[in-house]
Amino acid sequence: MVQMPPAPPAPPAPESDSLATPVAWTGGDGRLAGCNPAFASWLGVGARRLLGRPLPDLEAEEPGRLQAALARLHVDAAPLRLRRMHLRHPEADERFADLWLSMTDAGVLVEAHPVDEFPGDDPALLLPSALSATLKGLAHELRNPLAGLKGAAQLLGRRAAGGERELVGLIEDEVGRLATLVDQLLHPEAAAAQAPVNIHVVLERVLRLAESDAGWAVRLVRDYDPSLPELEGDADRLVQALWNLVRNAIQAGAGRVVLRTRAEHGLRIGDQAWPLALRLEVVDDGRGVPADLAGRIFLPLVTGHAEGTGLGLPLAQQVAREHRGSLAWRSRPGHTVFTLLLPFTREHPPADGPA
Repeated sequence: MVQMPPAPPAPPAPESDSLATPVAWTGGDGRLAGCNPAFASWLGVGARRLLGRPLPDLEAEEPGRLQAALARLHVDAAPLRLRRMHLRHPEADERFADLWLSMTDAGVLVEAHPVDEFPGDDPALLLPSALSATLKGLAHELRNPLAGLKGAAQLLGRRAAGGERELVGLIEDEVGRLATLVDQLLHPEAAAAQAPVNIHVVLERVLRLAESDAGWAVRLVRDYDPSLPELEGDADRLVQALWNLVRNAIQAGAGRVVLRTRAEHGLRIGDQAWPLALRLEVVDDGRGVPADLAGRIFLPLVTGHAEGTGLGLPLAQQVAREHRGSLAWRSRPGHTVFTLLLPFTREHPPADGPA
């Protein structure tokens, strides 16, 4: 929450009561001081339930955008537009809107322009609700097998010697990672705090998993830029995303998979411009993405592999967004490239530009 000196609450705005546009306003402390009936009705909660709540508390995803926007407003006072904000009051359903923020003498004026939850030009945005419902059911079914695997790995660890212990340790680490994922799916909470991550350490873990899965059937090639700095992220989530990309390549019949890292300067990811970003490519020589799936590969339960679940790519896309990045692809038979772009920053992403 942005720390600002206390200020008297914003005065009521009776002229806004007749507006169809949802409008709210804060005091100088960033807490909601009032709203018009359209705002309360659109958000699905009584106006009194909103009073005194910090504005950033309404953010349901990508925590930090509203906080960063308020901080920027207090620096240069230029109006801001935040596109496709995902909002939710604890007592109501989620809502999506473009928000316009502008400074007033007493605080901040907020205009909400509702947008469709699932715009037709971006099917990947179906992920938050469709995938969540699917995975919660799956998570319940995974708990018992994971407990069995953990027990079996512990027994093997007592008998293993030499190189076998490393493999048993890998099994235990992956079972632990999956158990954590299951708990997160069943009991979703705020995103875990991110920490400095060496992306090459993450990739080495992914390669170890690939070697255990595919053996010598696939040639795994490292093409790293060793000068890259650490990035802010969640190492386990990045392993999950990248392992899904590599495993997809293996399932597509690849004989060679290249993991390539490069630095990109002055890169724009979505609406944000970043001075330095990571370009991470997973390149394979497999069969490629089937033409009939080309427009749907980031939708849950869509797969071109008989043994696939259709969950790997949507999860990878979600992890990219959690890290303020993007995931894109291009493909033809014999050459498929998935490109993950992630910003190098220890700060909150810059707020969207002036209106």
